[in-house]
Amino acid sequence: MTRLAVPKTYKLFIGGAFPRSESGRSYEVVAADGGFLANAAKASRKDARDAVVAARKAVSGWSGATAYNRGQVLYRVAELMEGRRAQFVAEVQTSEGLSARDAAAQVDDAIDTWVWYAGWADKFVQVAGNANAVAGPFFNISVPEPTGVVAAIAPQGGSSLLGFVAVVAPALVTGNAVVVVADERHPLSAVSLAEVLATSDVPGGVVNVLTGSAAEIAPWLASHADVNALDLTGAESIDWVDLQIAAAETLKRVVPPTGGGFDTRSLDRIVAFTETKTVWHTKSMR
Repeated sequence: MTRLAVPKTYKLFIGGAFPRSESGRSYEVVAADGGFLANAAKASRKDARDAVVAARKAVSGWSGATAYNRGQVLYRVAELMEGRRAQFVAEVQTSEGLSARDAAAQVDDAIDTWVWYAGWADKFVQVAGNANAVAGPFFNISVPEPTGVVAAIAPQGGSSLLGFVAVVAPALVTGNAVVVVADERHPLSAVSLAEVLATSDVPGGVVNVLTGSAAEIAPWLASHADVNALDLTGAESIDWVDLQIAAAETLKRVVPPTGGGFDTRSLDRIVAFTETKTVWHTKSMR
């Protein structure tokens, strides 16, 4: 007996739940050969605002966890990604028109990149922070702390899973919460990774995934007063200079597009979304 396939509708991921867009909009995601793959939610301004609210609520708990615990939680995500490897490979291959070998290589790189960042969770402070040499009877210590809510535009147009991981994972390492706009043309693996996050130990709201038009959503994130930092890595194809200007109105930290490829495993990407707190303390004068 022939059965009907059950087509999947890929939804947003906000606050640990999977809502449809409040606007009711969706758009067709097509394969590299033009065939229909799925419907995905088309996020609106209101969805972006809801995602920021969810991220803000999650910041204190996530940043307040120990660095060791954050590393454990992030490593658990990689374990679940490994368990769903075949699904990720199929989604990347069909969506981006890659060979099975190239799709598998991208998925493996994405999983390994996630593990790489998880390993930095309890180590980056020792590298990015330091005891400063000062003249006088004082201790002077600088320590990096999370910025808060980070909005990110994932790379658009290819390497969808790896690009998504490369902008989300480094921001999570230090205790930030993230609102990320996925690759508009290839959002399937990003939503599947959101399903992994929802079934891991990552608290709801720590990662929020929006699908749809980056050009439509990004201006609202750039100008939002409760967003602390903006990662424009994937904003090369939109007017990202205007996004920088909008971000400057609320003194956001901004990482601009790189003008091409970028290092997906980089300590600089971890430190980019931290603030440095320097503490002075007098030495004993015995």
